[in-house]
Amino acid sequence: MKIFLDTANLDEIREGASLGLLDGVTTNPSLIAKEGADFRKRIVEICESVQGPVSAEVTCTDTEGMCRQGRELAKIHSWVVVKTPTTKEGLKAAKCLVGDGIKVNSTLCFSAPQALLVAKTGATYVSPFVGRLDDISHVGMDLIRDIVTIYRNYSFKTQVLAASLRHPLHVVDAAKAGVDVATMPFKVFELLFKHPLTDKGQDQFLKDWEKLKAR
Repeated sequence: MKIFLDTANLDEIREGASLGLLDGVTTNPSLIAKEGADFRKRIVEICESVQGPVSAEVTCTDTEGMCRQGRELAKIHSWVVVKTPTTKEGLKAAKCLVGDGIKVNSTLCFSAPQALLVAKTGATYVSPFVGRLDDISHVGMDLIRDIVTIYRNYSFKTQVLAASLRHPLHVVDAAKAGVDVATMPFKVFELLFKHPLTDKGQDQFLKDWEKLKAR
């Protein structure tokens, strides 16, 4: 399973990349706006930092506008993957962009029928949102499992990119379901390293070593 960070913060991305464990980055208009950065410049900086797929999202709502904007986004850097919404217009745009040889990430996917249509467009990724479904009392991970099953049934090439992951258990469940990619905020990524018994054991080892050196 590949690990992406869901952020536009360069410090977070560079730290993740320095560990050698980061495979890519997903962004959206909200994350870019949060950083207050120039959009094109920040996308280039992210691409050069991670050296992997970086999703940049269209903001037009009509198919023609999304196709036009998607082509411009793809020119920013060779690592850019164009994010389009999983709407009727967005799916038409995805099909159009794929036809142009552009990698597409169909985002804001909330149902298995939507994911099935995404696969038919030939998009590189589909991004089902786990946490947002949990927020409205649906089990988001059930959607992940359904999509993985459907895609395997038909050997679809579209990769399942589990998004809106809120905590480490989401990441573990996504891995157990067999997703291709899990994208998460930096704070969730950091929690993957944490376990109280690891900290306790390391502390004890170091204390015992100091005792040995003092003899």
